[in-house]
Amino acid sequence: MTDSALGGRSSATPRSHTQETQSSLLPRLKARRPERKIPAHFPPLDSGFRSVIIYLTVCVQQKKPLLANRTAARLIVEAWGAATFWCVGRYVIMPDHIHLFCGPNTFPAQPLKKWIACWKNHVTREWTNRSQVPIWQREFWDCQLRRAESYEEKWQYVKNNPVRHGYVSRVEDWPYQGELNVLEWHDR
Repeated sequence: MTDSALGGRSSATPRSHTQETQSSLLPRLKARRPERKIPAHFPPLDSGFRSVIIYLTVCVQQKKPLLANRTAARLIVEAWGAATFWCVGRYVIMPDHIHLFCGPNTFPAQPLKKWIACWKNHVTREWTNRSQVPIWQREFWDCQLRRAESYEEKWQYVKNNPVRHGYVSRVEDWPYQGELNVLEWHDR
C-alpha cells in the first residue's frame, strides 16, 4: 500500500519497510483515526446505580430482506430469550435490519459483542433456508444512552421506521415490534 492510499503524500516510489518500520507507521495511522465520542461495542459500567441501556442496530448481510416475517421474528425473539446475559427491551425488526434496546442482565456485565454473537448464531443454526446463510453482517452499531429522555426519543424514531420506509401507514400496524423487558432508567 502506498502512502497516497493511506491519505499521506504521493510519491512515484513507495517507501520500503526498511525505510519506514511498522512501529513508525502505526502512530501515523492512529493519528488519522477520529476519536469516538461513544464507547465501542461495550460501555464501561459506571459506579453507582446508573442504568446501562444500549441502542443497537444489527443488519443483514448485503441488505437482503430476510427478517420481516413470522418465522424470522419468532427465531430472533427466541434467540434473545436463550441468550440471557443481556436482556432486550423495545425492538423493531425491519426486513434487512433490527433496532433494539438492551441492558446487561448480569453483574459484572458480559461483553455486548459476545451476547450478539450468541443470539446471531442461535438464529443462524435454526434458519431453515440454508441458501440464505450467512445471514448477518459481521459488525453492528451501538450507542450507550446517556439520559432517560434518550430512550424515549430514540424509541419514537425507531418505532416510526416502518412508516418512513412505506411498509405501513400507521406505527401500530407493523407486526414485528414489541417490548420483551421493561428497561428502566436509574440515575444513581
